[in-house]
Amino acid sequence: MRIAILGVVVLIGGFLLSGWLSQDRDRAHSKATQALPLYAAGVERGLVRVPARGLEFRARVAGLGQEGPAVLMLHGFPESSMMWEPMLAAAAKAGFRAAAFDQRGYSPGARFDAPSAYGIEELTADALAVADELGFERFHLVGHDWGSVVGWKLAAEEPARVITWTSLSIPHLAGVAQASAEAGAGTPLYIRAFRVPGLMESVFAFGGFSLLDRMMAEVPEPQRAEYRALLSEPGGMKAALDWYRAMNPVGLEIGPVAVPVLYVFGNRDLPVFVGPAPRKAQEAWLTGPFRSVELDAGHWLLEQEPERVVGEVMAHLQANRGL
Repeated sequence: MRIAILGVVVLIGGFLLSGWLSQDRDRAHSKATQALPLYAAGVERGLVRVPARGLEFRARVAGLGQEGPAVLMLHGFPESSMMWEPMLAAAAKAGFRAAAFDQRGYSPGARFDAPSAYGIEELTADALAVADELGFERFHLVGHDWGSVVGWKLAAEEPARVITWTSLSIPHLAGVAQASAEAGAGTPLYIRAFRVPGLMESVFAFGGFSLLDRMMAEVPEPQRAEYRALLSEPGGMKAALDWYRAMNPVGLEIGPVAVPVLYVFGNRDLPVFVGPAPRKAQEAWLTGPFRSVELDAGHWLLEQEPERVVGEVMAHLQANRGL
């Protein structure tokens, strides 16, 4: 019995030690971010720090010297603004002013210890403040994963600011809630695991963030390298997971959306969010023009089908360019 207990202790200890050794205590990503220039009028493209709400957000901007409409892009878990590079380039080439920023918790200058700091109201306020700082009075909005959650909230509550809304992967959450209730399904197991304090920080960090690499095997290595650098800093993975602890996406209340909506989904994504039932149920909450595009893909749409996703999003933006 004692040998068995000792074996378990050694196993757990080795697991925790591996996670501890995987952390970047030199904070290379934070240092690199701090070395970026602060955004100022006249900056047209590149990596910058955007001051907003007393915080600093790491951001990628493109085409800001142009006169076209603005586009703001919101990443999801466990990514950064780097995921949007193909969209930024395409939007700028088409004459749009485009920006994507590392959201709260992902930007080293906007990171908090308390999970309550990552509530939906704070996240939407961040997006509006960054838009204000960039001079985006009105803007087209594009989001993926948790960025879609923030985007749905903004599209519903800020129609004076949001011109059009494009969601990759995640349908309107009222449709998700309705479909889950009708199926008698609760919160998905993986979300419940993510909400346990400290658990998934250790799981993700184990073996040099090997789970992250396996989970995102279809994502190009340069992107995964940035995500590992961001999340391996002390507090980085906790901040990303605290979004799940601050709110449950299945139960989040979001009202009807009247602005034009494009919804792009992969037919091999998680059915709890992207199955036929939530996709159909969301339509009752979309009171404006709506178009849905199905791809033979999983969750990482922009990485798996870059040309198709960029083409569909740009067609949506161009069709509503005059709004």
